[in-house]
Amino acid sequence: MTPPLALDPARTALVLVDLMERLVALPLEPRKGTEVLAAAEELATAFRAAGATVVLVRVERPAVAEQPPGSGLAAGLPQAGDLEIVKRTIGAFQGTDLDERLRERGVRTLVFGGIATNLGVESTARAAGDLGYDLVFVEDAMAAFTSAEHEASVRLDFPRLGTVVTADGVRFVP
Repeated sequence: MTPPLALDPARTALVLVDLMERLVALPLEPRKGTEVLAAAEELATAFRAAGATVVLVRVERPAVAEQPPGSGLAAGLPQAGDLEIVKRTIGAFQGTDLDERLRERGVRTLVFGGIATNLGVESTARAAGDLGYDLVFVEDAMAAFTSAEHEASVRLDFPRLGTVVTADGVRFVP
């Protein structure tokens, strides 16, 4: 992990992936979904206070009449002014207007958290990297189905795509 980063709130967005009630409740590692959610809520509060964009991504299953119970974002997470993106694939860019909405706001850096580290978070981050965004990964604001899956993304993949930090390493330039 690296020392704290100084981010420009006008050009940075927090992207929280799949913090839905039914996913937060799953058995996750290396931390519980409720711990991921608590870290994400703290980050979102800090981003909103700094005037940075907060993006909340959730998945909907395509071609079903009704989504499974708990498919909404975790209670209390969404706030006025947040961008909500509904995806129908593993990543949040395919088939959505996420890139367009971020570019309209002048965002160039994306800070990631969510569930699952190696699935929704990593897929979204890889697409973002292909689109030219600078990437930051908040290790203690994500979890996967196994510690090995989480660690593979955090230790092997994410350092090749961007910068890995902990939540206390996210700072904004004055």
